[in-house]
Amino acid sequence: MAWFKQQHRFSGAELRLAHITDSHLFGSREGCYFEVNTAAHFISVLDALAGEALDGVVFGGDLTQDHSAESYALFAELVAQSSLDCPLFWVPGNHDDLSMLAQISEGQISAAKHLQCEQGDILLLNSKGPTPAGWCEAAHLAELEAVLCEASRPVLAFCHHHPIPIGGYLDKHILENGPQLLNVLVDSQRVEALIHGHVHHAYAQSFRTLPVYATPATSIQFAKHTADWQQHNLGPACRLIHWTAQGLHTEVKWLAN
Repeated sequence: MAWFKQQHRFSGAELRLAHITDSHLFGSREGCYFEVNTAAHFISVLDALAGEALDGVVFGGDLTQDHSAESYALFAELVAQSSLDCPLFWVPGNHDDLSMLAQISEGQISAAKHLQCEQGDILLLNSKGPTPAGWCEAAHLAELEAVLCEASRPVLAFCHHHPIPIGGYLDKHILENGPQLLNVLVDSQRVEALIHGHVHHAYAQSFRTLPVYATPATSIQFAKHTADWQQHNLGPACRLIHWTAQGLHTEVKWLAN
């Protein structure tokens, strides 16, 4: 069980998390993705989250746009320079390099993939495949099944790729074995929800009994319900998650453009 071996334990009677995703950073702070300064957007999200009294932040993948070591260093630098003082965890996106993610995973940025809190467990999945589309390897799914089989409490799961079609351009880069992953999650009868990034907008869907939520990007959003590639600078966004004894609550937080 290599992927989920490293764990982190939260203290407290309730859990407050944020999910941020798709920063698409460059090797310098001046880099622009479709005319959006992605570093400036990322900084504004970190600043906003610093006032949320969070226990942790999950970064949902696609840290980089230019695939440079400098973009990973900038990510770590911006996190360190922010007022955000809680741990940050990550799942890999299709743009990401696992070895570079590992190099910045120290101190505040954690490599843990099995998080535990009073209410249950949080599992951070690997949906990175050999192409921009997602793929969960058979060994990863088998490890996930084993962890879920041992779980005695509710589970919240995160991955990068969307497992259900959204009726848009990004469906060409969907999690190609999404139904297989979703059935593993639902069949366990433990998973409360799956939260992902990749699609650059907010969605709320379901698979069988499982809620599936997409978080908008910190960078730029992609137009909904169109097969054409269209971008809109709607400002950065994130998802807030509050898990208590009364249940799981999540909402999208948009920041002013």
